[in-house]
Amino acid sequence: MIKILQKLFGFGTTADFAELVKKGAVILDVRSKSEFASGHIKGAVNIPVDVLKNSLSQLKDKNKTIITCCASGMRSASAKNILKAHGYTDVHNGGGWSSLRHKI
Repeated sequence: MIKILQKLFGFGTTADFAELVKKGAVILDVRSKSEFASGHIKGAVNIPVDVLKNSLSQLKDKNKTIITCCASGMRSASAKNILKAHGYTDVHNGGGWSSLRHKI
């Protein structure tokens, strides 16, 4: 059961986030604009999860690696699922932005 939940929410992944970023991955921070303004990963793109479906044109290349992040990992898991459902092929849930920052 735990493995199913980890897969569903993208936790427990073995992705090397530092390597993905080095190869040009986009970091997509799906927190609100005010949360993003209070601190974020340098170079991250901010598209709040509640407007993501209507803002997909900002992420033009569906084959580009995308790492989603938020405050805790829940909204970034939802964002990953939204992106995958819309044809984005290489999407990783980076979890909370603060912990992701230390991994890259």
